[in-house]
Amino acid sequence: MGPRMDISKLYPAGFNAMLELDGTLKKSGIDKTLYALVKIRASQINGCAFCINMHSREARAAGETEQRIYLLDAWREAPFYTEKERAALALTEAVTLLADTNVPDEVYNAASAVFTPEEIAVVTMGIVVINAWNRIVVTSRTQVI
Repeated sequence: MGPRMDISKLYPAGFNAMLELDGTLKKSGIDKTLYALVKIRASQINGCAFCINMHSREARAAGETEQRIYLLDAWREAPFYTEKERAALALTEAVTLLADTNVPDEVYNAASAVFTPEEIAVVTMGIVVINAWNRIVVTSRTQVI
């Protein structure tokens, strides 16, 4: 299965806007490891091989362990994630699967218990951005490198 298109060349203004939005998150102060876990988990749900590969590498570079990366799709059963990470991962799943979950109050309330409102806003934007990237990459069939 080969690539379908290169959106960066076909619609550079839109692609560059995505890069800019992504860049604001990197400057937001969000914990790099937590954000990498969010990106990997959303990408797993969305079946985005390119992003799983890229963000797993990012996570390792930020100091993440292989074990925590490998167990991410079973984070509820694994004892290796903090309360904040669990709240962010639950929020990631709920937002990514929006049509099925409608982001339940218990998920949002769990996030509210460990994050400030500003942090929830940043994490939510991070989830939105990775979901957008997943949709771009899967639709265009960007190849894993």
